[in-house]
Amino acid sequence: MNKIEHIGIAVKDIQASNKIFTDVLGVAPYKQEAVESEGVLTSFFKTGENKIELLQATREDSAIAKFLEKNKEGIHHIAFDVSDINAEIKRLMGLGYKMIHETPKDGADNKLIAFLHPKDSNDVLIELCQEKPL
Repeated sequence: MNKIEHIGIAVKDIQASNKIFTDVLGVAPYKQEAVESEGVLTSFFKTGENKIELLQATREDSAIAKFLEKNKEGIHHIAFDVSDINAEIKRLMGLGYKMIHETPKDGADNKLIAFLHPKDSNDVLIELCQEKPL
């Protein structure tokens, strides 16, 4: 693992949340993107080396909609940057960890992603992220 890539925050209203984070961070989001396969609208903020991803559900059956149904708005996941996502998945599975995604899938912000099952990580949803090759 190279670094924390971003912290994902589940929100009900991405536009209202964009205003809050713009006010707090003093910068506007650098990207807003729909990820149809996940049923989410994302918005990314960057301050220095740190990134925040806001996630709003676009479908009732999405993971974010289900999260918000059970919880209040708030931290949904922590994402870690990795150099070789396939090797990291294999390494973690070899150590006995369960992956939600055993093969990487396309994510927002030009990333390949895979999630570690939170039952194996103190109920913290961990995302592995690798920049997509050009």
